[in-house]
Amino acid sequence: MRRKVAIVATASASGEIGGAERFYEGLRNALCCHGMDAEIVPVVPDESNFHAVLRSYLKFYDLDLTTFDGVISTKAPGYVVRHPNHVCYLQHTMRVFYDMFDVEYPYADESLREQREWIQALDTAALLSPNIRSLFSIGEEVRDRLLQFNGVESEVLYQATTLKGFRQGAFEYLFMPGRLHRWKRVNLVIEAMANVKAPVKLLIAGMGDDEAALKELAGSDSRIVFLGRVSDEELLKYYADSLAVPFVPFREDFGLVAIEAFHSGKPIITCSDSGEPARIAASFGAGLICDPTPQALAAAIDSLFAAPETARKLGENGRRKVCEMNWDTTARRLIAALRFLN
Repeated sequence: MRRKVAIVATASASGEIGGAERFYEGLRNALCCHGMDAEIVPVVPDESNFHAVLRSYLKFYDLDLTTFDGVISTKAPGYVVRHPNHVCYLQHTMRVFYDMFDVEYPYADESLREQREWIQALDTAALLSPNIRSLFSIGEEVRDRLLQFNGVESEVLYQATTLKGFRQGAFEYLFMPGRLHRWKRVNLVIEAMANVKAPVKLLIAGMGDDEAALKELAGSDSRIVFLGRVSDEELLKYYADSLAVPFVPFREDFGLVAIEAFHSGKPIITCSDSGEPARIAASFGAGLICDPTPQALAAAIDSLFAAPETARKLGENGRRKVCEMNWDTTARRLIAALRFLN
């Protein structure tokens, strides 16, 4: 008999397909390959104001999952769901109430600080509850954040990419895919290009709230090209022929961009405060890690352009190591945590 497993997904109201959606897809497919009848259960939270956030917690808490043999929650506030066989594979909590609070609210009043305390207390109670049989985090950045803010231990269990067909081609340009959002700091790389001496192009793929502002920042620099939304096939091609992949988010939880760059045999250029991408690049010996300044990024870009053999070596390091991050390993560990293995 195939066990029914619910993957509780904190869904986007826009319906946009991003890293989280690929995560759910990859997890479902991997579980199904191991004999589970896995189903994504999407719930759209309302984060428009604090009271709406609290109602969203109740929305997940009241979710009826009794027809499932096991439940995997993945993201705030999904881990408040109730089920006797519940495992949490955490992508992240609501970061605006955690590490990004001071960034988003530098002049927060007492009311906002109380809201942060409420959310952190709710999360701590939920994550320490016996309702959760096992707690995993997608990377060391999330694990350390849970320890720092909630005093909660978790086991690191890396996710993988759902993209297939990676290849290594030429080393021609800088390729920067992803959401155009201020936390991704695409502006840093655009600003760096003003200091880059090498005749190298920067190709930026993706869409987002900051698209217009970033295009204005790029101005008339013909080396900077905005590709908009690209297909998976185009994405693979752009990865394959890139010199390197600049990926400079602020305190990133995981960063599939880095993983996909490594699968393509390409190094990343990241920053010391970029979170998991910097950790992985250092561990794999698969990229350049610099200060989060346009000048430091420009120097890193120029150094790789001048030494393509270094880019190739770093990329090969990444490709060799990233094979250890696969959905098969992840699925096996989660199925064992649900106690479905004899």
